Amino acid sequence: MTEAHLAVVVLAAGNGSRMKSATPKVMHEIAGLPMLGHTLATASSLGASYIIPVVRHEKEILESYIHAFYPNTHIAHQDEIPGTGRAVECALNVLPDGFSGAVVVTSGDVPLLDVNTIEAMLDVHLSSGAGATLLTAVFSDPSGYGRIVRDDSGSFSSIVEHRDATDEELEITEVNAGVYVFDFDALKSALSAIGTHNAVGEKYLTDAATEILKSGRAVQALQVSDNWLVAGVNNRVQLQEVSAELNRRICEGWMLSGVTIADPQTTFIDITVSLGEDVTLLPGTHLKGITSVGRGSTIGPEVSIEDTQVGEDVSIIKAHISGSVIESESTVGPYSYIRPGTHLG
Repeated sequence: MTEAHLAVVVLAAGNGSRMKSATPKVMHEIAGLPMLGHTLATASSLGASYIIPVVRHEKEILESYIHAFYPNTHIAHQDEIPGTGRAVECALNVLPDGFSGAVVVTSGDVPLLDVNTIEAMLDVHLSSGAGATLLTAVFSDPSGYGRIVRDDSGSFSSIVEHRDATDEELEITEVNAGVYVFDFDALKSALSAIGTHNAVGEKYLTDAATEILKSGRAVQALQVSDNWLVAGVNNRVQLQEVSAELNRRICEGWMLSGVTIADPQTTFIDITVSLGEDVTLLPGTHLKGITSVGRGSTIGPEVSIEDTQVGEDVSIIKAHISGSVIESESTVGPYSYIRPGTHLG
């Protein structure tokens, strides 16, 4: 169902210099999809009438991917004014005159954020009549994150970026998770009032929450119970950590659905893979792309399969298979290479 009064803004304009890569940061893959693909898939599942990715650096690469896989989105371009606040401002300019309702803001480098978490935020936001609702997380090491400042009653007061924080504020361990729901009118008014008077001369989206509070509207700050949901990726170490956690969750989900996985730590399953009941995956199995494995098949050890249909009761041992069809009750391997286009009876 399409929610006519809901827009989702996905921030993807940063240059991702810490990845040290010719590939844009949000195009690095985890579990078979670029991080941007995970984020846009979540946004699409919310049923919003407007999904607006904001691009700037390497925009041609991002636009090509978005047009190919998410053609119903509305791409916004960030101009030379830096900062997340400006990025969202550029996104709002894409919305039609007369739009009103809620605006969700998330980032293309937070791939594990799920639909349930955003829907729970929306429920709290709409039922409370808040001008803004944001997610927070408690980290043992909050270095680099904006701190959540609360008043004596525990209510949200402000977000202070790490580089602008006082020594006392740096002791705070509750941080901004970078996921928001705003009332459209309150957000537009707040962004027009925000300047770039901070340590790096950027227009911070975080300042919008403070402006909304000043205007007399409530701001809700909701703490997530699972920090992985808001884990951002800025370098290849974090990319590996998030990838490993997502793979752990994928393996766990398949095991609960009737798949035996002998060693989840050496088994890698893309999010696009489909498995039947009573499939057994032995150590060193890699299942990639649009791959399906039928009921009762045993895959592994040491097997890599990509974009392949595997039938029921198949045995594949120590093999590499790509772009093929393996019929039911077939036996493959050990030490086999099945070339793309093969149809094995």
